[in-house]
Amino acid sequence: MLTLKGDTIFLRALEPGDLNFLYELENDPSIWEISNTITPYSKKVLKSYLENAHRDIYDVKQLRLCICTKTDNTVIGLIDLFDFDPKNHRAGLGLIISNPNNRNKGVGAEAISLVCDYAFSSLQLKQVYANILMDNNASIHLFEKMGFEKVGFKKDWIFFNGTYKTEILYQKIKN
Repeated sequence: MLTLKGDTIFLRALEPGDLNFLYELENDPSIWEISNTITPYSKKVLKSYLENAHRDIYDVKQLRLCICTKTDNTVIGLIDLFDFDPKNHRAGLGLIISNPNNRNKGVGAEAISLVCDYAFSSLQLKQVYANILMDNNASIHLFEKMGFEKVGFKKDWIFFNGTYKTEILYQKIKN
């Protein structure tokens, strides 16, 4: 896969050198609610994951890309296409910018734009969808700004820290 280049960021495949970033991110309890993580990951497990991250989206039904700054090539987040369904021409989209200081600067919007362009043109998808917790106002605002439309609710869908939370289903359909 080619690197996807934007104005301020680029998206690239995971590499073995991303182990420490991935380890810190996946083991950050503050994001477990949105990532559906319930236990920490060992470096051994993540190293094995990285060794297989090059596999084709048609085989593993997922594409995870690093969000990197153009200024210094620093990895600042991840964006995923998941539950890739070539038969029905759709995939889910997930995004995390690890450091809160890098949020609200247009990085997420640029990453979503690059991935959606890739999904619609190269993968020939008809739609991309996102599942967003009802109380995640920043993500709701971002995805609505990027042309995703609210199409439904999954009531009491996520159970985290003793509480059920409702998810909103957003879709972006290719014209």
